[in-house]
Amino acid sequence: MSKPQIRSSQVITTFGPGALVDLPDAAVIIGGIDTWRYHKGEPIPIISEPRLEAKIAQLLGRDRVELREPPAAIEIKGFTPDITAYRFPEWFVVQNIHIGKRGWRSRRLVHKRDLENGHKYRDPGGKTYPVVPIRFVRACRRGHVGDIDWYSFVHGEDQGCRRELSLEERGTSGDLDSIWVRCSCGAERSMSQAARMALRALGSCNGSRPWLGAGTREGCGEPNRLLIRTASNAYFSQCLSVISIPNSYEAIDETVDRFWKSHLSAVTTADELAFISRIDVVREPLAAYEPDKILEAIHRRRETAGRVERPIKMVEFEALSQAEQEMGADRPEGLFFARALPAVEWEAPWMDSIERVVLVHRLREVAAQLGFTRFEASSPDIMGELDMEVEQAAIALDATWLPAKENRGEGFFLQIRSDAIAEWLQKPPVIERSRELESGFNLWMSEHEGSHRAFPAMPFYMVHSLSHLLMTSIALECGYPASSLSERIYAMPGQPGVPGQYGILIYTGSADAEGTLGGLVEEARRIKHHVKRALEFGRLCSNDPVCAFHRPQQHDHQPLLGSACHGCLLVSETSCEQHNELLDRALVVETVEHLGASFFGDSLV
Repeated sequence: MSKPQIRSSQVITTFGPGALVDLPDAAVIIGGIDTWRYHKGEPIPIISEPRLEAKIAQLLGRDRVELREPPAAIEIKGFTPDITAYRFPEWFVVQNIHIGKRGWRSRRLVHKRDLENGHKYRDPGGKTYPVVPIRFVRACRRGHVGDIDWYSFVHGEDQGCRRELSLEERGTSGDLDSIWVRCSCGAERSMSQAARMALRALGSCNGSRPWLGAGTREGCGEPNRLLIRTASNAYFSQCLSVISIPNSYEAIDETVDRFWKSHLSAVTTADELAFISRIDVVREPLAAYEPDKILEAIHRRRETAGRVERPIKMVEFEALSQAEQEMGADRPEGLFFARALPAVEWEAPWMDSIERVVLVHRLREVAAQLGFTRFEASSPDIMGELDMEVEQAAIALDATWLPAKENRGEGFFLQIRSDAIAEWLQKPPVIERSRELESGFNLWMSEHEGSHRAFPAMPFYMVHSLSHLLMTSIALECGYPASSLSERIYAMPGQPGVPGQYGILIYTGSADAEGTLGGLVEEARRIKHHVKRALEFGRLCSNDPVCAFHRPQQHDHQPLLGSACHGCLLVSETSCEQHNELLDRALVVETVEHLGASFFGDSLV
């Protein structure tokens, strides 16, 4: 029988250190990277991405950070995995059902110390039964996790009773109200009480970190919460990613840095630069650049004290928006290759707000894991930056390196006219819709104390919603499954005299192949068809009028959504950089509510 296997890329995202994983014959928690081993004699798989390494080093306050691929299993004298996993949880349910007088089904709840060889339970009569790990554990907002103290839970506090415990199902629904934990002394308690934070039924967290090994607790005291091991909120990997594209400032910044101390540190004006440029040693290197560009580089060098660290997405947007026009003889090569599609191939009335279409024939995405959270995801902000003030759980006791992955693929980029967005923002219905969405955002903030998230403003909501509509449209024809498509949203507001930067990169990639089948780029050549169909999709939803009339501050528990649901905008969470939040199709097209806040208006009429 083959051993359970996890793809290398999944170790960075879904099944990283601290993740709760069900294997065919055991439930485990993936160990921290301190315990990962690389096979002796084989080179350590280093991933080089200077821009990401510099950004992470800055975030962590280190001189440098090394990125490595997770160790792969090898076949030497049998299957040998090199990522440690610890058995967790330590409580089990015996697979022997006892039917009571009322028809309630009861199964024995036992600790691993009561098992034979850690896998079977022998009852007093000598008969053995298989066991399964219990699906309920306790955890806190800081990522700590541990077994529930079942004796204290049942009795209200630990009274020293150690009689038999049973898990009793008093219904067929499987919800928490119908599941009870019962002691043979007569004490019992419903699992629904464990889910009620106000009751503090699970006590305070003791800082347990079983993924880092025994005895690795730290101070905590947060109230424990009930966590279902297989639930989607049990683990959120905190990753930072970049697209490997050329930094347009890199060459000139290196030149300025080279002559900074000797010649350029005192230069502040064009006349001073012209004088310095006559000196033999700097004349030829500086002649390669325009004087105004050199002055900009000098200003950056002075302002950042030598650390030229611009936001991740700003660098990417500049490279994408400055791609040369496609030529017939172009041959994609290297890690990044992008060409602008001639406007004559995509012009249409509904495309008037689009400034540029870029075909990205080749790209490389590198993502590194810095930590993880439970219950609530901690995503990069709209500029692609991580908020390190958000407390995440550690993936190692002493991390000298970080796990990373690289994906190679293809995609396309749409640049949206900043003047069109500036004009749209002045419309009264847009201003009113902004108030509604911000009130929902403030409601979310009131329920998430300690969050430093900032309201992303209307352009992000609109561009993000358009991206989801486009992914849905294109996935039907590009040849890739919808879940393999990913997005990067660029919505950087302008400053006085500086226009905003708005765009969408939709791409796909694979960790174990080149990922350049060409299907996504070919469909991008028909982008006007896909944009038209995306706008048509957005007008109606199968959940209308409920979806269209949704108010984030009044209805249900979706304060970060406007008109958005699984019938229209929500996609696979692996595709969305904001975990299906901050969406509103009423900002893209007119819905049945006719708010008048749509960016594309009646362009299809």
